[in-house]
Amino acid sequence: MKFIDKSKIRVVSGRGGNGMVAWRREKYVDKGGPAGGDGGRGGDVYLIADENMSTLMDFKHKSVFKAEAGENGGIKNMHGRCAKDLFIKVPVGTVVKDVKTGNIIADLTKHEQIVLVAKGGRGGRGNARFATAQKRAPQFCEPGEPPIERELFLELKLIADVGLLGMPNAGKSTLISRISSAKPKIADYPFTTLIPNLGVVKKRSGDGYVVADIPGLIEGASEGVGLGHDFLRHVERCRFLVHLIDSTEENPFENYKKINHELEKYSEKLSKLYQIVVLNKIDAIDEDRKNILLEQFSKETDNIFAISAVTGENIEKLLDFMGEKVDEIPKTEIEITVEEDLGAYNNDDSAFEIFKVDKETYIVQGGKIERIAAVTSDRNSEQVIRFQNILKGMGVFDELTKMGIKDGDTIIIGALEFVFYKDEMYG
Repeated sequence: MKFIDKSKIRVVSGRGGNGMVAWRREKYVDKGGPAGGDGGRGGDVYLIADENMSTLMDFKHKSVFKAEAGENGGIKNMHGRCAKDLFIKVPVGTVVKDVKTGNIIADLTKHEQIVLVAKGGRGGRGNARFATAQKRAPQFCEPGEPPIERELFLELKLIADVGLLGMPNAGKSTLISRISSAKPKIADYPFTTLIPNLGVVKKRSGDGYVVADIPGLIEGASEGVGLGHDFLRHVERCRFLVHLIDSTEENPFENYKKINHELEKYSEKLSKLYQIVVLNKIDAIDEDRKNILLEQFSKETDNIFAISAVTGENIEKLLDFMGEKVDEIPKTEIEITVEEDLGAYNNDDSAFEIFKVDKETYIVQGGKIERIAAVTSDRNSEQVIRFQNILKGMGVFDELTKMGIKDGDTIIIGALEFVFYKDEMYG
């Protein structure tokens, strides 16, 4: 399975259902009055963290997610059905960002943690809701609110307690296969590991912790060289690092310094994480070389172990020490600023545009205006008057006046077409 830790998706919430203009018509009921029901609410779109997912692979095959629209209102005061909400599963550790604004919406670090990313449109009110003592027979209703459409960028940062770092072919895959039930690919050539491997290590107490085998880093990884640039982000959440050194290399200490330099260039905070240095493959070197390396590394750190991931030498000592540090060092919190996200709630589409088609014809376009036009009948004078009052309140007539509209000119909005007369419009 290919590991995918970045993805872009488009989410669309559900449109609210339109209200209904209807009348109560029953035998023996005189002047039954308005009975138009409200439209149903459109479906919300949520992201929910799922610990059973480990990659964003699913979004490679499907990247557009649409919630259902609310049902239109009906006769006899019957309200339209509200749509079901849409829940999109993502791996634990997913950071969600709005592509348009660049704002971080959420950092989903816990199983079943949920975030609203697009709120469904409110259903429009039917004419029964507008009845008053003075206006007992309203001839109009409301359209449903529009859906919200957003483009989201998903970035996965794995949740692991311990990160295994080291040059390619340092033995990380062999070590994680020995200390956990993970079964990574193992071979005697560099860059065997092309995806991060996760393994659960059991402590003597019976508890467990997660170790991530991060693909091999090389010099220049922080600038995109090799594989490390794509996977350094997965180290950021670790409590501490286990830096695996291939003791059979010509200059292990130089390799150690190169990796740490890349960590520092990528993130100062990352470079300051607690490290355990582990000299691996000591079964393949003589005792004198092992002692020389131990002395060399002891000048840098007190936390150094010499092991063989193949034979198992000293691995139990290393695991006991790692278990103590897991209990001692708290989880690293990534400094992610989740900004106030109005995009999930803002269904306001009151903006409009006016186009002059010819000397006497103007077309008005806009989400809210066109939705109101869709529930307005030009054969119903009360609905037309209400629509004109809405246009006046939104400033449409003011803008038309600035553009030079004259009495007798035609205004087209959606399927509606009517003639402009200043005294009537502003009366």
